[in-house]
Amino acid sequence: MIRKSISRLSFCLSLKIFLHALIGITFSLNVYNGGLKYTSATVGSAVTNSVPVITFFLALLMGMETLKLRSLPGISKILGVGICLAGVITIALYTGPHLKPLIKYHPFGHKNNASDGSLHSKENWIKGTLLLITANSAWSFWIVLQGWLLKEYPSKLQFTAIESVFSAIQSFLVALAFERDISRWKLRLDMGLLAIAYCGFIVTGVSFYLQSWCIDKRGPVFLAMSTPLSLAFTMLCSSFLLGEEIPLGSVLGGILMVGGLYSVLWGKSKEENKCQSSKESTKECEEDKEVTPTDYQV
Repeated sequence: MIRKSISRLSFCLSLKIFLHALIGITFSLNVYNGGLKYTSATVGSAVTNSVPVITFFLALLMGMETLKLRSLPGISKILGVGICLAGVITIALYTGPHLKPLIKYHPFGHKNNASDGSLHSKENWIKGTLLLITANSAWSFWIVLQGWLLKEYPSKLQFTAIESVFSAIQSFLVALAFERDISRWKLRLDMGLLAIAYCGFIVTGVSFYLQSWCIDKRGPVFLAMSTPLSLAFTMLCSSFLLGEEIPLGSVLGGILMVGGLYSVLWGKSKEENKCQSSKESTKECEEDKEVTPTDYQV
């Protein structure tokens, strides 16, 4: 039974999955890590709220989504994209005063604040925000292309495993090209090893499985509506565990992006409900037409 369920993988399809992994996993995650280096975990979590909005915009350009400008859901979608763009601009251009943590003891806090201050300059902050947006755009493009690839290769578990292997090979080659110091490749019993293990087992393994399970049970809209929770959890963990001083601009930009996300999701859900109700009414009309005259005889 297991061998029969395995889908055949041609060379052309393997090349598509390889390029798909290169765009959405290897390129996206490496650029995202570069953006985190110049900004902060809070900014990275806030910008992640733009993924559903960017995905909708790319799907609209590729003809996979429709937009009715004269309807209320269509106006809500356009307004959500605009609000999300305003949030990105706010995070990139406005820093504002820093919100200090409520507690002074931070178990994983940074010791070298001087280097962090030079690294998080205004120029690097804008560069980091642009890198985060680029990474999320690549991730959104990966989501849009995944729908087409799953039609050719419907086995989701095998598809994920193959992409993970391709991405591991690609990431190894990228690391080999950019990091020539052999000492940096050594794993030590410190927070770096814990972070690698956490990202590998929890983020990639458990999180991806739970997301697939949530989409299967409640749909993608329900999963997307829970995205802003990551911003709240990241701000709390960054403040209490790392002692990170959160800029006011990041908080305001995150709020705008959450608002834009919910605006797009509201318009999307209204259109889906309207489409579902119209399908049900059409089905009822077809059933009424199929009723013969003998059905009305007493």
